[in-house]
Amino acid sequence: MLFLYNLIVFVVAFLLKIVALFSPKIRLFVNGRKDVFTILKEKIKPSDKTIWFHAASLGEYEQGLPVIEKVKEKYPSHKIIVTFFSPSGYEVRKNNTVADVTLYLPLDTKYNAKQFLKLAHPEMVFFIKYEFWLNYLNELKKNNIPTYLVSGIFRDNQIFFKWYGGFYKKALDAFTYFFVQNESSKNKIESIGYKNVIISGDTRFDRVVAILERDNTLDFIAEFKNNTTTIVIGSSWPKDEVLLTKYINTTQERVKFIIAPHNIKPEQITALQQSITKKTILFSEKEGKNLADYDVFIIDTVGILTKIYSYATIAYVGGGFGNPGVHNILEPATFGLPIIIGPNYSHFAEATELVQLGGCISITTTEELKKEFNNLITDKNHFNEKGLICKSYVQNKKGATDKIMSTI
Repeated sequence: MLFLYNLIVFVVAFLLKIVALFSPKIRLFVNGRKDVFTILKEKIKPSDKTIWFHAASLGEYEQGLPVIEKVKEKYPSHKIIVTFFSPSGYEVRKNNTVADVTLYLPLDTKYNAKQFLKLAHPEMVFFIKYEFWLNYLNELKKNNIPTYLVSGIFRDNQIFFKWYGGFYKKALDAFTYFFVQNESSKNKIESIGYKNVIISGDTRFDRVVAILERDNTLDFIAEFKNNTTTIVIGSSWPKDEVLLTKYINTTQERVKFIIAPHNIKPEQITALQQSITKKTILFSEKEGKNLADYDVFIIDTVGILTKIYSYATIAYVGGGFGNPGVHNILEPATFGLPIIIGPNYSHFAEATELVQLGGCISITTTEELKKEFNNLITDKNHFNEKGLICKSYVQNKKGATDKIMSTI
């Protein structure tokens, strides 16, 4: 089975080179891995002490960041290596300041795993949430390098729990500790013989709580808001926007809207802007304008949504009309905002829990959206109750990073 796994990796590597000729994203995936070993040789000396963190993509990196920062603080003489599997993570965070070296993770061949560990020679390794690469794990085990899973989630559909997954399960022997998010994950991994499991919780809560301690000032958002009730629509998709624009165009409430679409392709931004009948301004066109005169602010850039949430009265988080479902609701929740989402959220524990608690409201139609927005705008007690539920939920879930650090 391991031979078959390695064969598949080689075949995939070959096919990716062909696909890269036609796909810009896959081209980044392939070309970004060409110089990994050269970069490691240049930036990591044999005498350096190093600690390696691996994240599949941007979300996992953000999830692991509290641990990375604490480890860096605890071990200031060590160099921090961060690797990504996906271009959507690496390309956004390749210039981060927390890591000494940021790289793509070479594909999981025996040669790559041996060469990477030889050049990186980490004293500790952290995999964030998931991504279990057999050859890397086998080499880590052979070299007796302490290896930890951070904010792990285990589910029935994973290969470890299938009758044919024995060869994959054995690779889990590499882990010194599994730090998992919940009781269900603990039970799953213990059911296949692993007892080195600790329920630490989810480090994302530590990440979003830390947002409250930083400077979230955006003067142009304050100017636009102008002390008016403001609904922030984060990570919206066209299916969200169909419902939202109907409400925006017809509401009689005194309210402003900030829309930060998930996709900022010019044609989609133009279509969104044209669907709105109220006075609308784009982020890219804001200079020299009196922003307080506008009703709708479309954010056609990335990287500032979290700060924008700090100015919101109510949040709508997009993605809930597609698959896999709603985007990150923890950032608006940490600011104590009532949150409205679409119907597809069951894949995300925090969304499910907040809907059950009542801080987050799921809607499916324009009529439901209108009702919920208007209730939150006009009923102060209703508004305060929802916001307090969200804020308390986040505050009560923090602390995973401290549990992990006290153990390692």
